[in-house]
Amino acid sequence: MTAQTKIEAARKSAIPDDTAMLRAAVDLTKDLSTARAAIYWPDCFVSALVGYGALAGAILSHDPLSMAGLGVLAALALYRALLFIHELTHIHRNALPGFRFAWNLFVGIPMLTPSFMYEGVHTLHHARTRYGTAEDPEYLPLALMKPWSLPVFVIVAALAPVALLFRSAVLVPLGALVPPLRRHVWERFSALSINPAFRRRPPEGAFARMVFWQELGASLWAIAMLGLTQFIGWRPLVIALAVFSVTAVLNQLRTLVAHLWENDGAAMTVTAQYLDSVNVPPPGWIAPLWAPVGLRYHALHHLLPSLPYHALDEAHRRIVAHLGAGSTYDGANYGGMIPLLGKIARSTMVRR
Repeated sequence: MTAQTKIEAARKSAIPDDTAMLRAAVDLTKDLSTARAAIYWPDCFVSALVGYGALAGAILSHDPLSMAGLGVLAALALYRALLFIHELTHIHRNALPGFRFAWNLFVGIPMLTPSFMYEGVHTLHHARTRYGTAEDPEYLPLALMKPWSLPVFVIVAALAPVALLFRSAVLVPLGALVPPLRRHVWERFSALSINPAFRRRPPEGAFARMVFWQELGASLWAIAMLGLTQFIGWRPLVIALAVFSVTAVLNQLRTLVAHLWENDGAAMTVTAQYLDSVNVPPPGWIAPLWAPVGLRYHALHHLLPSLPYHALDEAHRRIVAHLGAGSTYDGANYGGMIPLLGKIARSTMVRR
């Protein structure tokens, strides 16, 4: 990293808080904080139903075009259902009775990504003094790294479904017999994190009990899927893994453009964190496909992390109308994934 790059990164981390923006964000959205069950339940589980139906169609189809089309539909629908894991980390534990259990039963465990892999991890990313630092499990200074780091970051995600299958079918059962392995798997391979230096602390209390049952369910499901290949062959599992790989890559691309990744590890103000994050507001119509469940407003989410996803669109409209064009709030709004990928890629090509 050049001296100039260090100075620029330091300036970003030292951006003072825009108190007018922060106050407006809170004051204008007080009536939007209730998570509405009538939206959450059908959105999540209709998406899951469509996804599993399309996946079954892809497995049963022998026409390559039909298989590909159904596979893409399955990947998009299951991707939307899967991303409700993000909402589970933020909504109040009593807000949607039964939703966490149902999500794990019908989405998290079948996709080998139970909610414990995000709960207790993602909140660290929102901690005021952790965001963008070495203690943030979901941050890497990608814009300050080498150009090859971006394609590697995305390509690795394609292997995630196989890695999750191996984790649940092999590592977790072995860890039950070998405590040192269990500790290692928990510390290194139990969190949806991108920071390789992150080490997860052991679970405690009620959370530990929840982890036990979710791990058990995921392991039984993974072993059952492998066992079924002896009766129905490998084709269904291979197609399912391919669909889940598409979902994982899409999520990694979304992650890549969720932030600008320009922080050098210093603690940041809330406003600096906001400006290092990304909104892709309307009129772009494709953003809800690659950033569903409100994640097109990722920067706004960092201002108001407890606001339910279905309220973010209205919250954005109110804040924009109040603060106007050219405000600090406007500084985190971008036109789409492609311009953002270009911006981050150009940053990696700066000689350091």
